Amino acid sequence: MTSLAMIEAAAARLAGQARRTPLLSSPFLDEIAGRRLLVKAECLQHTGSFKFRGGWAAVSALDPVLRARGVVAYSSGNHAQGVAAAARAHRAPAVIVMPADAPRLKIDNTRALGAEVVLYDRAAGESREAAAAPLVAERGLTLIKPYDEPEVIAGQGTTGLEIAEQTAALGITQAEVLVCCGGGGLTSGVALALEDRAPQMRVRPVEPEGFDDVTRSLISGQIETNPAPTGSLCDAILTPSPGEITWPILTRLCGSGIVITDAEAQHAMALAFQRLKIVIEPGGAAALAAALFHPDRIEGDTVIAIATGGNVDAAVFAESLTRFA
Repeated sequence: MTSLAMIEAAAARLAGQARRTPLLSSPFLDEIAGRRLLVKAECLQHTGSFKFRGGWAAVSALDPVLRARGVVAYSSGNHAQGVAAAARAHRAPAVIVMPADAPRLKIDNTRALGAEVVLYDRAAGESREAAAAPLVAERGLTLIKPYDEPEVIAGQGTTGLEIAEQTAALGITQAEVLVCCGGGGLTSGVALALEDRAPQMRVRPVEPEGFDDVTRSLISGQIETNPAPTGSLCDAILTPSPGEITWPILTRLCGSGIVITDAEAQHAMALAFQRLKIVIEPGGAAALAAALFHPDRIEGDTVIAIATGGNVDAAVFAESLTRFA
C-alpha cells in the first residue's frame, strides 16, 4: 500500500523533473462558484497532465535491470504519455496499449515520445489487460498500471503535497478538494498526502454521468462497475471500477462523489480558457465543472479543483468554445 513516506520519496525523485504547477484563481469564477475557487493547473504539467508524476515515480523506482528491459502500460492517453516520457528519459523501451478510439492527439503524442503503441478495440469488448499480458510474458516488460500501482499513486500524491504547501502560504487550512476521478490513483494519492499535511481538507471524487462507479461505490460500500467501457467525452477518466488498491483509501478518506455532465465539462473548459487562460480536456475539467455548477454539493468558503489534463483534440476544444463562449 502507498504511504506518506512513499509519496515523500516520490517527491524527492520528482524534484527538478516535474513542474510545480500553480494554483490559479479568477473573481469571475469565484462568483459563479459562490465561494473562493482555486484551480490546481496540472494541465501545465509535463506531457499535459498529472500523469507525468506517477509515470516518473514508477519508472524511476524500478530496479535498473528491470527498467533496462522496458515497461508496458495501458492507457487512453495521459498515463501513456507520462510513462513514455519517463521511460525515454531513463533510456528504457516503452510499449503502450491504447484504445483505438482514444483522441488522436494522445496516440500521436505517445508515439512522438518514442513509445511503441499497440491499439485495441474497447468498444468491441477487447480487454487492455489481455492485450498487455503477452508483452509482459514474451518480452519481459514490467507492467505499470495507470492507477492500481503503489508507486504511481505515490507520484500522483505529490500533487497533494504541493496543494498543502501552496494553501498554507495563502493562510488556507480548510477546503474541499475536488479531483477528476477514474480509477482513483490521483484521488487516493492526494487524500493520503492531505491526511497528514492538511487534515482539515476533504477530498471529493468527481466523475462524468454514466461513469460514476466511484460515487456509487462510496454510497453502497462496495466496488461498483460501469455498464459500458466508453460513451463520454471525458475519456481520461473512463475506467470500469475503482482499483483494488485505491478503493480502501477512497472509502477511508474521501467525501461523497459528485457527478457532472459532458456539457458541464465543456462549459468549464470554455470558462477556464476565458478566465484562467488555460486549456483543459473534458476529463480534466470535471472537477472544475463540479465546483462551478454544483455549488450546493460543496461545503465551506473555499474549494480547490484540480485541472488534471489538457490533452484535448482541437475539434473538441473548438466545439466547447463555440458552444459556451
